[in-house]
Amino acid sequence: MAATTRASRSLHSSSNRSSASEDIQLLSAADHDLTTTSNTGADTILNTKPNMPQPSPLAVLPLTTVIRSLMTTTISSSPLLLPPSLAAMSTMAHSTNPLLNPDRNPILRYAMKKTFYAQYCAGENAAEVRHTVESLKRIGFSGVILGYAREVVLTPEQTADLASCAGEGAAAEECIKNEINPWAAGTLETVRLAAPGDYVALKFTGAGRQALYTLSKQLPPLPSLASAIDSVCQLAASRGVRLLFDAEQQALQAGIDDWTLDYMRRYNRDGRTVIFGTYQAYLKATPATLSKHLAAAQKENFSLGVKLVRGAYLGSDPRHLIHDTKADTDVAYDSIAAALLRRSWNGPLVRPDAAASKAFPKVSMVLASHNRESVLKARAILEAGEIGTEVAFAQLQGMADEVSCELVAPPKAVDNNAVAEKSLARSHLKVYKYLVWGSTGECMKYLLRRAHENRDAVGRTRSGRDAMRAELWRRLRVAFGLST
Repeated sequence: MAATTRASRSLHSSSNRSSASEDIQLLSAADHDLTTTSNTGADTILNTKPNMPQPSPLAVLPLTTVIRSLMTTTISSSPLLLPPSLAAMSTMAHSTNPLLNPDRNPILRYAMKKTFYAQYCAGENAAEVRHTVESLKRIGFSGVILGYAREVVLTPEQTADLASCAGEGAAAEECIKNEINPWAAGTLETVRLAAPGDYVALKFTGAGRQALYTLSKQLPPLPSLASAIDSVCQLAASRGVRLLFDAEQQALQAGIDDWTLDYMRRYNRDGRTVIFGTYQAYLKATPATLSKHLAAAQKENFSLGVKLVRGAYLGSDPRHLIHDTKADTDVAYDSIAAALLRRSWNGPLVRPDAAASKAFPKVSMVLASHNRESVLKARAILEAGEIGTEVAFAQLQGMADEVSCELVAPPKAVDNNAVAEKSLARSHLKVYKYLVWGSTGECMKYLLRRAHENRDAVGRTRSGRDAMRAELWRRLRVAFGLST
């Protein structure tokens, strides 16, 4: 169970293909225009004038970001450069040698902070985090999903004796002091760093052994942990910040679902959605689980917060619980998203008999996807006027920039003024970047996961590399007057 304290590789990192529709948990290598891929109404809305040059979506990125992204994706897609880079990062992430700790070695710290850290992370302190967030908002992003990078790493002995933290005595006190309290302090600081309208992502198992034990037994959080979670929820609610409770391995997920619904009942009231649960589309049971949660929200009159992802625990979740093919997962993701956007029980969601005469419950959703096809399908529903659910799009910082920047790009020119006005009225999509903060050393395990993710999704990594290379080449041509 020690693995529950670390993020596992994404579903589609293990099953990447080179086709345009392939993705990992949050990424797509596709690069087709919306006008040629959607036949649901957005093709009419965004019908561009013939021969009218359109700006590159990546034009909004600073030159330093383009160059750094090209460097990291080139390394990540190179069979020659990536293995030694992964080995070096793994050593730094797990070594206790101070010379290999970026927080203790200024040379390593400088090298990492100017490259991979800058690509994926927000900063080491409040000033750096705020500068990064302001830079993203100037580009056109609505805000950020912010997480704290520090992780609790348990020894085998601690993992084998989780129950000792659930009772009374020295072990329980040590657990509260060294695991729960630091987790709470870091999460509270993250909420303070987030601006109203932003999101904060948190993982319950980051609180250590007591959380692992109670979740695995499907018990409510014990008083010390419950108090810590409440303090985070109360601060988030008072600041207008939303909380995304991460999904984890199936051995813990039933307990996480119980906790999440309980906090939704308490905080998602009076038209506000503070708490979001995470639903993994690669699980066959997700439509039934989501239907049950929707029914609870409808019956008890609270808002359901939904973060929809493809899935992140293929390496540890029982295989029979997961869709047989990636295509099945894609269909599940897109159909769930469409049903929620349209506030419709049709499709994968099953309305309980008791709810037949009642309105669809209030839902707020975060579509966390790097799959361009899924993003375009959801966007087409919104731009066709079928808006029924509050929705935000989200991608990881430093990844899928071609997808993210396309979402924040200004609407394209159209021939018909009425259509143009309709398009402009719906053009302001809420788009967020997910990133973590913490010292360079604290972020090493997170950076290592991003590097592994890029390695296992070579097709989309190369697509990102090619997009950045094309953007850099476009800027060079413009600089030398070779194109407009």
